[in-house]
Amino acid sequence: MKLYSDEELAEILDQEIFHQISEAADHLGLECYVVGGYVRDIFLERPSNDIDVVVVGSGISVAKELKKILGHKAHLSVFKNFGTAQVKFKDTEVEFVGARKESYSHDSRKPIVENGTLEDDQNRRDFTINAMAICLNKSRFGELVDPFNGLADLEDGIIATPLEPGITFSDDPLRMMRCVRFATQLNFQIEDETFEALERMADRIKIVSGERIEVELNKIMLSPVPSKGLVDLQRCGLLNILMPEVAALDIVEQKNGRAHKNNFYHTLEVLDNVARKSDSLWLRWAALLHDVGKTKTKRWDPAIGWTFHNHNYIGAKMVNDIFRRLKLPLGSELKYVQKLVDLHMRPQVIADSEVTDSAVRRLLNDAGDDIDDLMTLCEADITSKNEVRKKMFLENFRMVREKLADLQEKDYKRLLQPVIDGNEIMELFHLKPSREVGTLKQYLKDAVLDNKVENEREPLMQLLMDKARQMGLV
Repeated sequence: MKLYSDEELAEILDQEIFHQISEAADHLGLECYVVGGYVRDIFLERPSNDIDVVVVGSGISVAKELKKILGHKAHLSVFKNFGTAQVKFKDTEVEFVGARKESYSHDSRKPIVENGTLEDDQNRRDFTINAMAICLNKSRFGELVDPFNGLADLEDGIIATPLEPGITFSDDPLRMMRCVRFATQLNFQIEDETFEALERMADRIKIVSGERIEVELNKIMLSPVPSKGLVDLQRCGLLNILMPEVAALDIVEQKNGRAHKNNFYHTLEVLDNVARKSDSLWLRWAALLHDVGKTKTKRWDPAIGWTFHNHNYIGAKMVNDIFRRLKLPLGSELKYVQKLVDLHMRPQVIADSEVTDSAVRRLLNDAGDDIDDLMTLCEADITSKNEVRKKMFLENFRMVREKLADLQEKDYKRLLQPVIDGNEIMELFHLKPSREVGTLKQYLKDAVLDNKVENEREPLMQLLMDKARQMGLV
């Protein structure tokens, strides 16, 4: 980050839009400040086109005055019920609100709002780093107003609340998620008193809508190192409320001197490995949930130790409930995550033995267009501290990728789908949709996938007739 004097801030804000906002506010005789994330991001040297402006008085009136100054190319939206307005001009958005103070009832996030001073408005902000304001009035243009030492917290990499954190989080429990999210995105530490309030107030998150929580969770998941946020959520107790299935992985059980690994921290390592390779939100969700079935499937076998048989299958079934609870999308995104969770063991099984053409063809058939993402997840899942074993797996994965690339080059969809389909089978043997039709289709498909015959009409027809005779259909 970089520190600036008021004079330097005035130079940074020496842009036409800020001088026009200044002109509008001065014309109406109202105090006017740019606040929040825009101010924070100036010091973090991060560009932003979204500008939040607080007016001591009517924010809507300043927005209307700015629209007059900008002319017909500007678009004004007024939200009278909320006392806010938005002006869009070219690629810039300016949100106006009147300074206000808020009070809350215990069971609601909806505040009772009254007009207030700049100080009142800064008091109600979530974190000190978001409570800084820069005056836009001509007489004080560029003057920083920072009553809670947000600049010092920004410099020290600290997330703290302006008021007593218990009050801040009780008033609006979504701020607990935002606290973890900002700490994750900025790679900051949560101040001790603030973290203690997170632990104390965690249960209050239950009054927040799933949709609002989803937004914050996804921002944590899309952070450069998402594990940081998941660890904070686990430490303060929020994760156990939001995703108890993931929180439950944080255990190491020992029997007869043999312990299994901590699957929570293994999961986070896999998630970070994926995050280094891909910005895909849903691939990251697949990484977070890939071992979620292990708690339900954990068994002790005296002969081999701890086992987690079918955890991929059980985990894929659990994904649906998790997505529903968190208000995550239930369409193609859900199916994609379920598929990757279900298939994530398959490349490892292949790589753990001889990499056969048949196994690779079956894998490609089942994964389809998501095969590259599946391979990325599986490579990320190799977190063994045994470098020899790790190297062996990665080398075998390289061979799997080579065989996959060869198949894809040859138009795998044509190669792997038998040229004789179910409709033709029904017509040939005068069948209706039935188990017999499914058996014949699968028989042909297995033959193609195992490369027993070429995917051509004549050899497949011969196989089909032989199988139909065995089944008494001809």
